[in-house]
Amino acid sequence: MSRLDLSSIPVLKSTGYPEPFAELVDGRTRQALGEAGGLSQLGVNLVELQPGAASSQRHWHSHEEEFVMVVSGELVLVTDEGETLMRAGDCAAFPAGRPNGHHLLNRSWGAGVFLVAGTRVKEDVATYPDVDLRYDGATDSYAHKDGTPYPPRG
Repeated sequence: MSRLDLSSIPVLKSTGYPEPFAELVDGRTRQALGEAGGLSQLGVNLVELQPGAASSQRHWHSHEEEFVMVVSGELVLVTDEGETLMRAGDCAAFPAGRPNGHHLLNRSWGAGVFLVAGTRVKEDVATYPDVDLRYDGATDSYAHKDGTPYPPRG
């Protein structure tokens, strides 16, 4: 049986975002469920956002697909179309290659938890429409939109 024990999976607080973009995700923790289960083609994370925290900078992917489902609490999904209140059981899907910047924000008084699943594609490029940031999966690095690299986080 491939049952995962959540209590044995580390809670991660880190981000790869360069400064000043990391501040937005302060208050975000995640458990890498897919990795814990030995998955290599699908990333699955259980994410908790404290009040005021965001899941990420608003972004979209060239090659990766994403699916999110709110498990508990109340979160706001922000996309190019606007804002949508999300509660337990609400889901959203983001097909690869469709430029629709998205992220979740916790504007409530309590923690919000969601499950996110996404394909893992080395050639993926993540575009961040609101900030001067671009992620290249092939090099696992962040750069300015003009291609100038950000220094790696220490």
